Amino acid sequence: MKKITFVIPSRNNLEFLQLAYKSIRNLKTQHEILVLNDASTDGTEEWIISLNDPDLITYHNEGPERIGIVGMFNKGIEMARTDIIMAFHADMVAAPNLDKHILKHVKKGTVVSATRVEPPLHPNGGEKITLDFGIEAEDFNEDKFNKWALNEYEPKPNKLVTEGIFAPWCMYKEDFTAIGGHDELFAPQSKEDSDLFNRFVLNGYKVLQTWEGLVYHFTSRGSRFNKYVGGAAGKNSEEWLQTTTTNMKKFIKKWGTPVQHDAFMKPIISPVYKKGVNITNSNPQLQEILEPWFNGGKDIIVEVDGNNFTQQDFQIIQKLNDIIKDSGGIGQFELGNLRIIINSLKEYQNTLIKIK
Repeated sequence: MKKITFVIPSRNNLEFLQLAYKSIRNLKTQHEILVLNDASTDGTEEWIISLNDPDLITYHNEGPERIGIVGMFNKGIEMARTDIIMAFHADMVAAPNLDKHILKHVKKGTVVSATRVEPPLHPNGGEKITLDFGIEAEDFNEDKFNKWALNEYEPKPNKLVTEGIFAPWCMYKEDFTAIGGHDELFAPQSKEDSDLFNRFVLNGYKVLQTWEGLVYHFTSRGSRFNKYVGGAAGKNSEEWLQTTTTNMKKFIKKWGTPVQHDAFMKPIISPVYKKGVNITNSNPQLQEILEPWFNGGKDIIVEVDGNNFTQQDFQIIQKLNDIIKDSGGIGQFELGNLRIIINSLKEYQNTLIKIK
């Protein structure tokens, strides 16, 4: 079996990281594990030092400020010594035979995701399985999970593979580096994965999910539910709320839409245009609302009058890229209380694939 480098950033997640490490070491093949310790203060560095593992690669950010998973994944994948890498989270546990099920689908130009089994901390999704084998590390029933994965779980024969992408994902290292890795625009974290997945798809990579390869995912313990920054299981940290709000605005400005995907998490990518806005009778609140939706371009100009701007007009702006794609043409037209001036229909999404 080919070897994988499991790339695992971790910040104050020692109890979960220990489970992740053990589960990967329990796989029949001795894969490489690359742990990036991001300024942890919970004993992570001391635990890593105590391990005598020649196939464990480490990188320590001494802090005190974190780098975040954007920089850490980029650094870790750059350091990886195998051709195939897997972006793995510290709060994930590999089920038996994960590597076997992943590797039978990995080839150049393909990204393969494992199926996540999660406790009920998030709403159900078409791409995951909701089952509770423990919400905290100390509650995790490892034997029960492994026995279920080996003996009880049976994927549907007509749904062994679907199209979609999310962590943990596995691919050839050279395919990751070919597009420049994660965009530092989204550092330290939040929306960086959705941006990356859009770029994978635009670059022609197939995104596949195997329903045979499983991980148990304790869910969002890196920042969103991290107890060291005020979060808890099911409770958002202020750190995460701030970064996700900021980075969603950055994502919208870059891609022209919020994050879009289908029920199996396959990215939906709208055309990207160069758009500008002219506002009369403006006010600071309106400027703040509209700012992320325009990138300063002149190919398409939207004229807005703050005196009659409505929620329906804002909904039009949110969907404008798709509206223009479906029915736009060079010229001018009115939609709601908006005047749309189209000078060019050139699309720019493919210019966003590679980070320069």
